Amino acid sequence: MLGPVRAATFASALLVAAANPEDAAPANTLQELRIQFSSCLAKSPLIAGSRITIMFAVRRDGSAFGKPRVSYSHLEGDAEQKERFLAEVEQAIDACLPLKVTPALGGAIAGRLFSVTLGGPKPERAI
Repeated sequence: MLGPVRAATFASALLVAAANPEDAAPANTLQELRIQFSSCLAKSPLIAGSRITIMFAVRRDGSAFGKPRVSYSHLEGDAEQKERFLAEVEQAIDACLPLKVTPALGGAIAGRLFSVTLGGPKPERAI
């Protein structure tokens, strides 16, 4: 039985980006799915300092089941910067869904929760 995909796994998969995910074959394993989704999300640079974790379930065809929900957020900046960050996150998620999956993987992940953390801490300043 597959457990939920952890945000840390997505973060580590960001290091392995596919050359062109639009032309890539549908994912047949969770590792391929992580790489596909992470490389898509990496195309959307986000404001440093803000971080958000989003959870969503998927259908057999890779589309989101219901609306993704925020399970954690730490937003930096003024109200305008916070709104812009949230809008960028929403656009990044919308651009990457539906996930491209094979029927076999679609059957295995249908109804499962996925969790992804976007953004990151501010880079430390040199002294």
